Amino acid sequence: MDILRDLSIGNVKLKGNLILAPMAGVTDLPYRILCKEKGASLVYTEMISAKGIYYGNKNTEKLWEIDEAERPVALQLFGSEPELMADMAAKIKERNFDILDINMGCPVPKVVNNGEGSALMKDLSLAGKIIRAVSDAAGKPVTVKFRKGFGAGENTAVEFAKMAEANGAAAVAVHGRTRSQMYKGQADWQVIADVKKAVKIPVIGNGDLFEPEDVKRMYEQTGVDGFMFARGVRGNPWLFSRTIEYLKTGIVPAKPEMEEIISMILRHAKLLTQFKGEYTGIREMRMHSGWYTSGMKHAAGFRNSLCRVETLEELKKILTTMKK
Repeated sequence: MDILRDLSIGNVKLKGNLILAPMAGVTDLPYRILCKEKGASLVYTEMISAKGIYYGNKNTEKLWEIDEAERPVALQLFGSEPELMADMAAKIKERNFDILDINMGCPVPKVVNNGEGSALMKDLSLAGKIIRAVSDAAGKPVTVKFRKGFGAGENTAVEFAKMAEANGAAAVAVHGRTRSQMYKGQADWQVIADVKKAVKIPVIGNGDLFEPEDVKRMYEQTGVDGFMFARGVRGNPWLFSRTIEYLKTGIVPAKPEMEEIISMILRHAKLLTQFKGEYTGIREMRMHSGWYTSGMKHAAGFRNSLCRVETLEELKKILTTMKK
């Protein structure tokens, strides 16, 4: 069974088909580098507002900073105005990303209430105009990430995927939950299978990929071309390397030992503080440290300390103590 294979999105050829999902507050440059090193074939930036680019928002620059070592990279853009989205796609097309993704799946209220993200699943006509306008302006392959549907019980993914393909999308990523589910309940992989049968462009499956075996199960149930890891990879960049080894050998690799986890936390912290400064980097590292140590035996006290750490040196001391 050839599950691991190179994937082409437009004129961009990936080495493999395991993908890091865009996650706000998670998939910044430091974490993308770590996931790339562990085998991610494609990484996505955090989502970037078209209006933020237009108004010169000072926070945007960090969001779209890309290191050559992490390429190929998909930059994710969100917005609800076709002309503005196209203008911003044209404005940034010379930047060093490889694929432009349009977010039509974000379920967060502040995004949805602006008619953006998954709210666009309620208006196929508007969504189609956005995809067409961006595809014509981007100068790079355009992909679209969306959900099973918007409201509870809705299933409009097949119709949405066909619309996206017809308007120039080079690939689609489908999350098997509706917007109303947010991240609760079980992802519906059947809808991903239905989308795969309905379109000719590559389909990337998203939802409930937490272990290497989940990728094999998703492939068997859907036949998708690529696999997108989201919550399962938070504090767990090894999910990429473990999945690759499992799919090559049929043997599920052991999870990393404490010493390896501690080394990764420290490396991640150093990258974050270099990229964002110690004050911001260490405070963001508190969240990541919680994910890294989740489920680790005898680590409850250390997690409590990690959640209050304020300097890189303080973090090093706590991690050194954990090794003993």
